[in-house]
Amino acid sequence: MYRNFLKRVLDLVLSVILILMLFLPMILISLIVLITDPGPVFYCQKRFGRSVNGEPKFFKIIKFRTMKVNTPDVPTDKLKNPEQYVTSCGKFLRKTSLDELPQLFNILLGQMSFVGPRPALWNQTKLMRLRDKNGSSLLRPGLTGWAQINGRDDISEARKARLDGEYASSISFAFDLKCFFLTFKKVAESDGVAG
Repeated sequence: MYRNFLKRVLDLVLSVILILMLFLPMILISLIVLITDPGPVFYCQKRFGRSVNGEPKFFKIIKFRTMKVNTPDVPTDKLKNPEQYVTSCGKFLRKTSLDELPQLFNILLGQMSFVGPRPALWNQTKLMRLRDKNGSSLLRPGLTGWAQINGRDDISEARKARLDGEYASSISFAFDLKCFFLTFKKVAESDGVAG
């Protein structure tokens, strides 16, 4: 009941509430991004979504842009000297995870959930194969998740997939609540953030 219905209802209600509450701060962040570095305010990237009938679905994840326009389209931890690509306000936005706020719209549209496996990049096929094996690819990707709070950018794809599998096999309201609140602790500590 929770996994197949109530989780989506909570995502929908909470995303609407937070979008309304955070609308003005998001406008302010948009202006800061626009003023401090030439280029678009938002960064949209192709990501793996929830697999349906064994087929991967893709969607465009939305973030506030924290990297320069010419940054290669690879995971941050794969960049050589990623600091050179970060914008003047980008480091703060990434450390505080404020760059993730536009994903509230991804959640509203049903492309993501508040808690689930972080959406893999379009080219992270190895990670998705591992998620296929443990069933976590069947879940909506999350704004945060069990792997996210247990290492974020600092752990291997194999460990990420294992933690995603643990979440998929134990999904519940209590587990989601645990992930949600532990995320705030990790953000406050800037723990596991690359770049």
